[in-house]
Amino acid sequence: MEYIQEFIRYLKFERRYSVHTQKAYEFDLIQFNDYLSSKYECTIIDAKDVMVRSWMMFLIEGNCTKRSLNRKLSSIRQFYKYALRNDILFVNPTLRLVSLKSDKKIPSFISSSEMSFLLERINFPESYEGKRDKAIIQMFYNTGMRLSELIALKIDDVNFSQKYVKVFGKRAKERIIPLLDSHLIDLKVYLDLRLSEFKSVDNLFLTASGKILYPKLVYRMVNSYLSKVTGVKQKSPHLLRHAFATHMLNDGADLNAVKDILGHASLTSTQIYTHNTAEQLKKVYKQAHPRGDK
Repeated sequence: MEYIQEFIRYLKFERRYSVHTQKAYEFDLIQFNDYLSSKYECTIIDAKDVMVRSWMMFLIEGNCTKRSLNRKLSSIRQFYKYALRNDILFVNPTLRLVSLKSDKKIPSFISSSEMSFLLERINFPESYEGKRDKAIIQMFYNTGMRLSELIALKIDDVNFSQKYVKVFGKRAKERIIPLLDSHLIDLKVYLDLRLSEFKSVDNLFLTASGKILYPKLVYRMVNSYLSKVTGVKQKSPHLLRHAFATHMLNDGADLNAVKDILGHASLTSTQIYTHNTAEQLKKVYKQAHPRGDK
């Protein structure tokens, strides 16, 4: 356990991984270590490749998805690489292991017409919370930013004159995202109200009592409003990120530009959004087919 905690501190202070990622790594490593202790009476430092394979089979039999299993395998791989570099051990038991081929998962998304209905037809209360909630949903949908990024936004991160917002993503990577004029108008209305009520905190979005937002509050709020316009299962802030990317690409945005706005490290992550809606396929088919106007 001591080595696991040292590794987590390394992820936190040297690699600057997010708290969420740190917790995921820690959970996977402790789970693996507990399995080794129970089945083989050894620790993660003493593991052999056959033990790792046994753990993988144990997870599969427990209905662990390929995606989750590969993430867990990635966690222990990173740990063993760290252990080798720091002379904690001299043989990597994951060296000959191969990740499972995951089924390609197409992300759920809300249609552009549903988003337009939400932002233009649904009534948001005239209170501070109502103005804030609409500004948050607009920020998610107009920028594609992550929940953690939105919560961390400071007032000074929004540049009204240059029409952009500065976002600090994973591993503190900074990116600039343009903002629409219509969004800036509503955001200014919210900000004026927010500054009149709360002046001691720098964060852009606050709770009704002037505290920094927390993920569960934002999730519940977004879920509540999305429930008014869509029946998709996962009504979360991440759904709005999916919608942003999907709608941008469907309307002809450059894949590399969307990648940069989303803060993805590679195009592979962005390419999952290149699927088309049925409506988009019908539109392209009708425009391109010689008898499309018949």
